[in-house]
Amino acid sequence: MTYKKKKYKKKKKTVGYKSRLFIVSVLVFSLLAFLILRLAWLTLVSGRELEAKANSEWQKEISVTATRGDILDRNGSVLVSSANVYRIDFDLDSVRNHIKEKKITMNDIAVEISNVTGVEVEEVLKALNKKNSDGSDASYSPLVRGVTKAVADSADDLGIYGLIVSRDVKRYYPNENFLASALGGINSEGTGLTGIELQYDDYLAGIAGMKIGAYDSWGNRLPFDTYKFTPPIDGSDIISTVDENLQYIAEKVAQKGLEEHNAKGVHVLIMDPNNGEILAMVNKPDYDPNDPYSGYEIFDGETDNDKIQNMWRNWLVSDTFEPGSTFKTVTMVAALEEGLVSDNETFTCNGGVKFGNTTVHCWKRDGHGTQTLGEVLKNSCNVGMMEIGERLGIDKLNEYIYKLGFGKTTGIDLPGEASGIVKSSDTVSAIDLATISFGQTNTVTTLQLMAAFNAIANGGDLIQPHIVKEISHEDESGNRVIDETIKPTTKKDVLSDSSTALLRSYLERTVTKDGPDGSFVQGYNVGGKTGTAQKVDPATGTYSTDKYISSMVALAPVENPKITVFIAVDEPSNGSYYGGEVAAPLMKELFEEVFKYMDSPLAKERFSIYKNVIIPDVRGKSIEEAKEILKENDLEAEVKGNGKTIVSMDSYPGSTVKEGTTISITAKDNGQVGKEIIMPDLKGSTKEFAASILDNLGLEYEFEGEGIVYSQSITSGNKIVKGTKVTITLKKEFEY
Repeated sequence: MTYKKKKYKKKKKTVGYKSRLFIVSVLVFSLLAFLILRLAWLTLVSGRELEAKANSEWQKEISVTATRGDILDRNGSVLVSSANVYRIDFDLDSVRNHIKEKKITMNDIAVEISNVTGVEVEEVLKALNKKNSDGSDASYSPLVRGVTKAVADSADDLGIYGLIVSRDVKRYYPNENFLASALGGINSEGTGLTGIELQYDDYLAGIAGMKIGAYDSWGNRLPFDTYKFTPPIDGSDIISTVDENLQYIAEKVAQKGLEEHNAKGVHVLIMDPNNGEILAMVNKPDYDPNDPYSGYEIFDGETDNDKIQNMWRNWLVSDTFEPGSTFKTVTMVAALEEGLVSDNETFTCNGGVKFGNTTVHCWKRDGHGTQTLGEVLKNSCNVGMMEIGERLGIDKLNEYIYKLGFGKTTGIDLPGEASGIVKSSDTVSAIDLATISFGQTNTVTTLQLMAAFNAIANGGDLIQPHIVKEISHEDESGNRVIDETIKPTTKKDVLSDSSTALLRSYLERTVTKDGPDGSFVQGYNVGGKTGTAQKVDPATGTYSTDKYISSMVALAPVENPKITVFIAVDEPSNGSYYGGEVAAPLMKELFEEVFKYMDSPLAKERFSIYKNVIIPDVRGKSIEEAKEILKENDLEAEVKGNGKTIVSMDSYPGSTVKEGTTISITAKDNGQVGKEIIMPDLKGSTKEFAASILDNLGLEYEFEGEGIVYSQSITSGNKIVKGTKVTITLKKEFEY
């Protein structure tokens, strides 16, 4: 029994061992099969994903900033440029590894970085301890931009893992406040924020490059350094339509107006009416885009942000106003186009027009009496314009208002353009029609008003205003390549040549008043119209009794305008507020400066504006002397005869001609020297100018009074002889 029992136990052990061995074998083979399948899966299916994940553990991407394009004036002068600087950022994962490896603290490296960068320790620590929105540690944090190469090198020399130094671009506005509201600015990330910088950001920005660096698990850069590099594509340059010299003139005049009239603002726009180009654009007060958050305190606004936005605001683009009498040009040209008025008909002004129990007054309460059509504009007569508006009717008047671009944006290549308000015909009362006719009720933007005025100047084409001329770049050889030319939208023949030409002649009479052509600015044919508009008080919704916009639009030369100008003085507060008192003197000063510039050889190539010249007397002079005198007066000489002394001229001295005119002079020996002259038109000229002309012509004269020439005892155009005496009456400048 004992033996059998032992034998039974041995047999049971053998069977159990074999079973366990079988089970283990199955498990081993199953595991091997799983591993083989898993390896195949990882190799064939997930390989690329895992490779990318592995690479991400030792490759770090660094963006390489593209150089932002320059903004230039129309002649190539740099208005905005970019300087190469550097930025410092943190790879925070690597920084934390660095701290562990070096057994130091965040404060330790913060102090080191602060010492070389000038950034306060607290700001460095804030960047180093940056958190994600969920409270977890961030992986990346910017520290400072726009540092010099010396600072960047010093930071790099610290040897802190995770401190990234890379190229950056700083925007530089060399002329500070110059053209500020039009140029605009950029934000802290280098993206366009306002003005041209925003409008053309896609062109200016370029495309950032990419640098992929190799690092070990501790954040140390591996010896082979850069793994891959994609260079940035620098931004294109923007060629503006602005003439730097005209902009300087406009800036100076605007600043003077701001100070003289203690105004809320002064705004100036100079354009080429033949292509819609903006030659100068000024808003005062303004700001320095190099420091775009400084100086906002003087601007309107309930909050600091409101004030900053108003400081950056381009009034000429974004603000609307009732145009006042400048709009009378639109009403009159509409009536001329429809044949409802004629040059020689008359209008009677008794000081106002009654509409039921309401009287709409002319600015001259006792009336202008009987006037011709041209005098209605010259006198800025509200009553005359109301009659013209009544003849048109609101449907026809609105037809021209819409046709000339009011009530909708012009599409200028600047952000933030307003559209203004045009009352629909079905809501216009008789009084509304009357006030719309002379520039109240509807609101406009400066750009709309100037686009319409440009159509009057150029003979009838409505051209879209624009401030950018071309988009370009420099090739590797430094040659400028034009990538794109800006072509404005043009609506041809919106108005007729005949109507616009007649209206331009009225505009010249308007600014010269009782003086001769060319007396607004001595020698140049300027046409224009002033405007005075009450501002609406937003608190009451009614017209303010002490807040006005004084404005003027003008063109030159009248026969073939090359430039148009708008000036507005917002809320003058020194007692005067009429456009003729406030805006007209500024306009006159601006044109005087503009013509001085345009008289230069450089500008003549660009503008070709010719002034009127009074022919000097060169009789009795040698040929050489005569030629020199005529040359000094911008006249050409054609010599006839074989003598040495000039005895006669084909045009009498004292006559007025355009500069560049060729004067035929005859030279004889022993010939009788002529003494007849034409009495020149001196009204509107300075005392000094008048004296120089009279001296040259050999006339006796005396002055009475002070100021500019108001009248002369001998009417211009009369033929007289040398030695005749003339009395010149002077008077302080009359208003226009």
